[in-house]
Amino acid sequence: MTIDTLFGPEEVPTPKPRTIKLKTIKAVYQTITVHDTITDYLKPNTRYTSASQVYDTFSFLRHETKEHFIALHLDGKNRIVCCDMVSTGSLNQSIVHPRELFKTALLSSAAAVILMHNHPTGDPTPSTEDLTITRRLQEAGDLIGVRVLDHIVIGDSYYSFAERGQI
Repeated sequence: MTIDTLFGPEEVPTPKPRTIKLKTIKAVYQTITVHDTITDYLKPNTRYTSASQVYDTFSFLRHETKEHFIALHLDGKNRIVCCDMVSTGSLNQSIVHPRELFKTALLSSAAAVILMHNHPTGDPTPSTEDLTITRRLQEAGDLIGVRVLDHIVIGDSYYSFAERGQI
């Protein structure tokens, strides 16, 4: 390639093309249809407005031998759009990180979430760790615009953070 300079035309080597490799993330949100004869488990368009309603639907978790932490992703009318198994733990604990919980909530375009986990012992009284993670998840949700409506601990009965004024 030739360019004009103060001293006349000058030959400049043509720049070599450069290759840049970038990694991209593609969000995949998949809808799975389950065909089953049970018609009253999760009725379509059901609005979840109380902890007792959530407990009635998910009380089967009290029979689990490990802790399961689940996030129900809700639309603007409190209808379930996604049920996310965030973590399966051990007998008495389950590891939950705000990043993992809200990653899927954002993918499903959730307006709000209801958190729940079971206590295999049957006692739904929240532990100190339960109180801490609930506060942390609520703060993270407030920051990104996904409301945490409740955290329900399922045992032989249930404990609702919202009913107790802790959310």
